[in-house]
Amino acid sequence: MRGNGLWAQLRRPPGGRDARIMLLAQGVDRTGSGVWAAASVLYFTYVCGMDAGRLGLLLGVGAVAGIVGSPLAGRAAERLPVRGLLIGCHLLRVATMGLLLVVDHFAALLLSVALTCLAERGAKTLEMLFATRIAGERRATYQALFRSVANGGYAVGTGFAAIGLAVGSTTAYRALIVANALSYLLAAALIRRTAEPPGRGLVAAVPSPAQEAAGGGPAAVPNPWRDRGYLLFVLLDLPMCLDDSVLNVGLPLWLIHHTEAPHAVVPAFLTVNTVLVVVLQLRVSAWAENPRGATTAVGWYGVTLLASCGLIALSTGGGPLTASLALLAAAALVTLAELMRSVSSWELAVSLAPPRAKASYLGVAGMSQSVQKSVGPMLLTGVVMAAGPAGWLALGAASTGVAAVQRRASLRRLAALEASAGAAAGALSAAAVVG
Repeated sequence: MRGNGLWAQLRRPPGGRDARIMLLAQGVDRTGSGVWAAASVLYFTYVCGMDAGRLGLLLGVGAVAGIVGSPLAGRAAERLPVRGLLIGCHLLRVATMGLLLVVDHFAALLLSVALTCLAERGAKTLEMLFATRIAGERRATYQALFRSVANGGYAVGTGFAAIGLAVGSTTAYRALIVANALSYLLAAALIRRTAEPPGRGLVAAVPSPAQEAAGGGPAAVPNPWRDRGYLLFVLLDLPMCLDDSVLNVGLPLWLIHHTEAPHAVVPAFLTVNTVLVVVLQLRVSAWAENPRGATTAVGWYGVTLLASCGLIALSTGGGPLTASLALLAAAALVTLAELMRSVSSWELAVSLAPPRAKASYLGVAGMSQSVQKSVGPMLLTGVVMAAGPAGWLALGAASTGVAAVQRRASLRRLAALEASAGAAAGALSAAAVVG
């Protein structure tokens, strides 16, 4: 059993040498991202002198650019090598981080942040596609390893940022920006050592097996924006990403404004999340090593998030100890929901996409997290938390319902795809017999 542990899997990940290098590059990238995430708001506030209005506009534009980045990267990956595109995304982030050091005009800062967010979301989509191609059927295991590495790197990055923030000088803030840029540069250098994975997405129409057997012409390349079944999956996946906002926005604000729990408990939410992700991600990923397992994980996601929301609602009426324990337990349940969602969303995004156009389809699926990061915090603060404990119970019930609908819709689409593949294989066999 030890041979299947985290460290053993990291030494021999699905995909071999290239996967090992990519995981290292992703860990380096997330370390730098942790540095910048912890320091960015304070940097723009105290060093750049932005007021709340301009800062909100800056972050909002960045979020919108991030939404655009995923489908753009997916579309580009149908035509260009994934490895080169990924290196380009990292180098663009190096340039935009460097721009922050030499400009102070708001328009230039706006452009820098927008391009950074666009490249960041594009890079994540390309990493997902790279992993899908090199890990194959074991992509759920790779995703689990990535999540563990990413959380560890992010925690290390925030630790480095804490040192710079404690110093608090302009020079210290700029040093954090340089550290972040260097992490992207190192990630690009590591990716350059990998080989381009096989299976570049098709951009020209080619005959399907069934059409070849029937002597027909080429099939049109599937377009994700016209695929109602896949768009339904993506649409349902948007609220399924709310666990991120619950953990990072909802729990801290609820503790501060609606409970008697001490504020010192807030950092423990991130600690609980990081530890559980590292310890449990591989085990949870075993549930979603195939599409059917992923649909089961989707169902459990809704139930787990409902239980977490119930604990948050109950935390209001207790004293400091009761509220603290309830919220810490809620953080643990939110993390379990996050683990199930992360592996099931990736597995289903890949499995529900047509084989000949996975890159563009994954680009569309990658929009879910970007949209959630834009809308999720406002939804929690403006609707859920404004309604009090009843708002949390409604959120949990709605999440359970959405998860049930997504599970049924995914099972129907999987059955349709399997039937289509079976029909194509049958036509091909019949043509071979006739020939």
